[in-house]
Amino acid sequence: MTTPVIESPQNSNKAAKADPKLANAWKTKSGAELTDAEVLAMPDSEYMGPKQVEFFRAKLNELKNGVLSNAGETTEHLREDTSIVPDPADRATIEEEHALELRTRDRERKLLKKIIQSLARLDNGEYGYCDETGEPIGLGRLIARPTASLSLEAQQRREMKQKMFGD
Repeated sequence: MTTPVIESPQNSNKAAKADPKLANAWKTKSGAELTDAEVLAMPDSEYMGPKQVEFFRAKLNELKNGVLSNAGETTEHLREDTSIVPDPADRATIEEEHALELRTRDRERKLLKKIIQSLARLDNGEYGYCDETGEPIGLGRLIARPTASLSLEAQQRREMKQKMFGD
């Protein structure tokens, strides 16, 4: 298995800043209308400014609505599929599908908790900054994982500790 190469926020910002259209697009749009590339092209001085806060709030709310929608669909799907199937193999298949769907929803439930925490961090001005170091997390990481609360380096240190000492 290969490890994905993650560009540092500085490198990805420089690539986006090369396009003058992207570099100035953020000035005329609301934060919710901005694209990922336009946010990455914003100057470093705008980090977690009002437009970026609005951008990430919209992104987190969209993610939250998707998770809630999926939860409703699961409930309906499980209600529909309550028919009794006489064949043991078919019944086992249906039960396995239900178990898989419930595990997926459990992961989404945990994600929903992180989304709500991230929205609260946006409200109190802590969003975008590492919980451990207080340094900026970086736009690239936040766009890829809007619920991130640790910088890449702090996350790597935490994972290394977990690997060495267990959970």
